Amino acid sequence: MLKLLSYPLTIIFFLLFGLVLVIFHPIQWVCLNVYGYNAHKKSVSILNWFIMRCTNVLGTRYSFKNEQDIPTNRPLIIVTNHQSMYDIPPIIWYMRKYHPKFVSKIELGKGIPSVSYNLRHGGSALIDRKDPKQSIAELQKLAGYIEANNRSAVIFPEGTRSRNGVPKPFRTTGLKVMMKNAPSALIVPISINNSWKLLGYGKFPMGLGSHVTFNVHPPIENIGNADELIARIEKQIVSGVNAEL
Repeated sequence: MLKLLSYPLTIIFFLLFGLVLVIFHPIQWVCLNVYGYNAHKKSVSILNWFIMRCTNVLGTRYSFKNEQDIPTNRPLIIVTNHQSMYDIPPIIWYMRKYHPKFVSKIELGKGIPSVSYNLRHGGSALIDRKDPKQSIAELQKLAGYIEANNRSAVIFPEGTRSRNGVPKPFRTTGLKVMMKNAPSALIVPISINNSWKLLGYGKFPMGLGSHVTFNVHPPIENIGNADELIARIEKQIVSGVNAEL
């Protein structure tokens, strides 16, 4: 019965979602080209607030727990597990004062209203998974950007999303590149739960009634052996993931 109900609600969601993307595409362009970076950044934050509201049609709720005293005057590397594309809007909205930029696959840099524009012009890294040299260069560029501007980079070290909520082993290369090229960055681990349930039936229909939670762990200084540090970060993130099979 729940899956049957999800069909009409998913159609409504996609209509609203598409409308939001189309409306905010020219808004982003005007904000960036007329008013500059700060206006564009604010428009992206508001865009992602609206995307979250669109998912409320599906009964989705969000809880973002951040009890950490995270400074705004130094760069951050935000490291988190990855369960779906719907991990991203709450991070952009709730971490907006840290100016989050993302490591994303290059295919998302074109063809999607609002999303592709922000990825191309908002400071994120678009990596070609088939081209390690290009990927490393993009990560180095992003790391240098956050280091110079005291902004944050969000990286999903699993590489691809977990389809059942169970964390995948971290791929450490990208994170090592970021840590090396942004040496003053503070590392902020986040555990995400239940985002995968939005895609529990696949891309259509959407899952209903998901309570998506984010738990921000105590920040970690980017000091010491990189492998040991990444193992510690991974353990902390995984400890906060409650996969329900």
